[in-house]
Amino acid sequence: MLKSNRILSIDIMRGLTLFLMLFVNDLYVPGVPEWLTHTKADYDGMGLADWVFPGFLFMVGMAIPYAIQSRIRIGDNNLRIFGHVLIRTASLLLIGVLMLNTSRINPELSGISKNLWAILMYVSVFLIWNNYRDLSIKVVVFLKALGIIGLIVLAAVFKSGTPENVSWMHTGWWGILGLIGWGYLVSALVYMLSRESLLKTGIFCLLFVGLNILSQLQLTSFLDPINPVFGVIISGNVPSIVLTGLFFSLLLRRIGKENLKKFLLVAIVLGIVVLISGFVLRNWFIISKIKGTPSWAMICNGISILVFAVLFFVIDVLGFTRWSALFKPAGQNSLTTYLAPDIIYFIIWSVSFPVLFYKQSDIPLVVVAGSLAWAAAMIGFAALLSKIGIRLKL
Repeated sequence: MLKSNRILSIDIMRGLTLFLMLFVNDLYVPGVPEWLTHTKADYDGMGLADWVFPGFLFMVGMAIPYAIQSRIRIGDNNLRIFGHVLIRTASLLLIGVLMLNTSRINPELSGISKNLWAILMYVSVFLIWNNYRDLSIKVVVFLKALGIIGLIVLAAVFKSGTPENVSWMHTGWWGILGLIGWGYLVSALVYMLSRESLLKTGIFCLLFVGLNILSQLQLTSFLDPINPVFGVIISGNVPSIVLTGLFFSLLLRRIGKENLKKFLLVAIVLGIVVLISGFVLRNWFIISKIKGTPSWAMICNGISILVFAVLFFVIDVLGFTRWSALFKPAGQNSLTTYLAPDIIYFIIWSVSFPVLFYKQSDIPLVVVAGSLAWAAAMIGFAALLSKIGIRLKL
């Protein structure tokens, strides 16, 4: 029997992947063991840093049925849910593009320093998408309007390139949040079409794996005209990962509460099969996060399934939850947890305060310990923001 009707392991694993994401993003410095860092594009292999993002994407897919069913319970019809999906996707894409372009701004052309522009951008994002509580409608409207005006002004002054070749923002690869947005859009629409059908969802999942393979073989070049906008979908890679999470979530909803032993057995077998399929695909495609190869996606999906199975057994079946207290707030407040640390980074860089002194060490253990402490502190910072009413919600 489950210890609770709520699947706590979903929140915990989402929080764990966020913690690891903060850790490896802070860690990328010389002298750190390679298996912890991001692998180069042309290298056939992967490390911890190459799993955490697809691990989070997998959890995005797992959460979709619960989120949409929650909206159905409060009376939303398909049209309203579809509108919510589109707005949420657009919000993720916008924030992702803004974050992507912070490194491209030319301070001399824009008349504002890179760090100040980034800080004001994040503050504006928080003003617009904060989940306000206990405030009057007038105050909420004022704060959101202030954030919107802030983003418009920042977008207007933004310039990149050189005086001879001035350019503006570009979508590029859409940034981390943009990738999440595209994967979420595809998977949410698939769920709205297929609902709880494992067969239909599985077919869509395989279709996007196939699209990923075709894209890697450069057989989708006829779609190049729409690739600048829909390239993430056309590549098939990110959607296939989120859809695998969606499929696995439906599996949990179908048999998890009825037969725990059966679910765990199926999860272990499925995880191993998916993992092996990734190594089989390695015969044709290298394991590469940067290139978004199907071998990398399947190996990551296999790891995610097996990790979740272990967490589900420990947390939801056995009820051992105390150890996971650090990760739970992050899993329940993921967007704030991911974005808030960037504000701290840019403030530190603006004032040149030596908070990140551990990065200068030649001792790998010091660097790793410093980044672990940073990740834990940032999760605590996001939890504190939530307690004082600062919590992003798209």
